[in-house]
This record gives sequence, structure tokens and C-alpha cells, in this order.
Amino acid sequence: VQLQASGGGLVQAGESLRLSCTAPGSIFRFADMGWYRQTPGVQRDLVARITSGGNTNYADSVKGRFTISRDNAKNTVYLQMNSLKPEDTAVYYCNLQLRIPRSDYWGHGTQVTVSS
Repeated sequence: VQLQASGGGLVQAGESLRLSCTAPGSIFRFADMGWYRQTPGVQRDLVARITSGGNTNYADSVKGRFTISRDNAKNTVYLQMNSLKPEDTAVYYCNLQLRIPRSDYWGHGTQVTVSS
């Protein structure tokens, strides 16, 4: 399963970015999708997650600033990131989880850098 992530870049604090991740259409609508991020020497942490039914959850650090959404017609999950802070700087990874059979897939990372 290949996940195609895009949208990272270099922005200043307070600006916005939108990440996108496209998955195969045959499984996307059944999958729970998530965005994780990782900085050097730190474990990969959940940023936001959206279930196949549209339920969402967020890391406390991004609540009110980030929004995860999905477009099943386009097989794409988005992460809208507003009011970015330097501490949001990380490599962001797209994740796809299927419940039956239980399986877990990762996209390549996309770098987000927020300058102060």
C-alpha cells in the first residue's frame, strides 16, 4: 500500500500549511487515517486521527489550530495547520490503519519547518 504525502514546507510562525495524503481507492474508505510527527531523537507522536466514520481526535498541543479531514471521493486525508509555531517543526507522516485484517501502513515523511 503506497501513501503519497505532500504539502510540507518552510513557513514563518503564525502562518498556515495544508498537508495531503492520498491512499489507494480500494481501501481508503474503510481505513482510519492519521498524521504523526517526529523530530530527531524523539518518538513518532500522533498529531491527529480520523476514523473511517469521520470521528476525530487530536494531540493536546494542536487542538484548536489543526484540523484533520478526509475526502473519500478523492481518497485523500488532509491536515490543515494554522497558527503554526516553531515547536511544530518536524517530519510529518501519514498513517493508514485497517481493522480487518489488522494492518498499518506509513507514507514517506514530509518536512514542516516553522521559523520564529
